[in-house]
Amino acid sequence: MTTTAYEYSVDEALDKARQVVGENSNLQFEDMQNGKISREEAVEKNDKAFDELCEKAPLVREYIDAKKKFDEVVNQVNTIINFYITGSTGDCTHDCSTCGGCH
Repeated sequence: MTTTAYEYSVDEALDKARQVVGENSNLQFEDMQNGKISREEAVEKNDKAFDELCEKAPLVREYIDAKKKFDEVVNQVNTIINFYITGSTGDCTHDCSTCGGCH
């Protein structure tokens, strides 16, 4: 396990994030079932707890941001591959006047 200048290592930060999110989700689900808080309040509490965790372990936020960017690239690659396999970008409306035809 690699240590960093951060309060937690990467592995510790991800484990802590999973733990915090899981605990908060369970508590808020119980509170919602018991009518103590609304869904919006539960989401707000969960977001706040997650933001607090990210302050202590910035690697969590960096990981999530990097994962979003990676997922976008993977989706773009999949769209390109799909185009070359099917001849369609997946945006087909089945109305050839919208794109000049396909296949």
